[in-house]
Amino acid sequence: MTQPTPLMPHATASWLVDNTGLTFEQIAEFCGLHMLEVQAMADDLASSKYTGRDPVRSGELTMAEIEKGQADPNYRLKMHKAPVTVSRTKGPRYTPVSKRQDKPDGIAWILRNHPEISDAQIGKLIGTTRTTIAAIRDRSHWNIANIQPKDPVTLGLCSQRELDAIVAKAAKRAGIEDDGQDDIRLGDDREALIEELRAEREAASRAASEAAQEAEVAAWLEAKRAAEAAGE
Repeated sequence: MTQPTPLMPHATASWLVDNTGLTFEQIAEFCGLHMLEVQAMADDLASSKYTGRDPVRSGELTMAEIEKGQADPNYRLKMHKAPVTVSRTKGPRYTPVSKRQDKPDGIAWILRNHPEISDAQIGKLIGTTRTTIAAIRDRSHWNIANIQPKDPVTLGLCSQRELDAIVAKAAKRAGIEDDGQDDIRLGDDREALIEELRAEREAASRAASEAAQEAEVAAWLEAKRAAEAAGE
């Protein structure tokens, strides 16, 4: 059975590289990383990106376990205490920093297209405050000149299912009857557009991640060759 990885694998690996005599293979296996990532940290090509996290202090490893690993390069480190998975059940929805600037546009779209949705529902769906919603509604928001109503689903602020559920709930509360005769074709086109935008975002994210990994490995190999050349 595969053991769990540390709560912060890269930061933990950075600490182990700097503070122990464990092999790259041991650290990589314990942290669930590729060995090249650990080697890059050892060559200071990647470790500067992370603040080291002491796994002994967090209870994930013991010094006795580290000493066993240092004494035997073939020893596989065993997790002392698995990290506790924290689940958020209360509080506002978390939105990545890159998406937060899109929130006003999503709020404006809901206010324009679904005025029956309450401020509390918008706040829960988008992860914002009633003060911000009110400012956008009465156009007193500090950046109102640049706010453009955009579908929060296409912005990645919520899922279509979440939006539809809140719209249905608000409509029922407001007594708005749904005759079921909406333009189905437009709905299908909208779904297709959403899927296309999602696919583009995912492809761009994968490409950026792959490029970053390739650049990191290339930098490590170049540094290694330079070190070998200098040692000859």
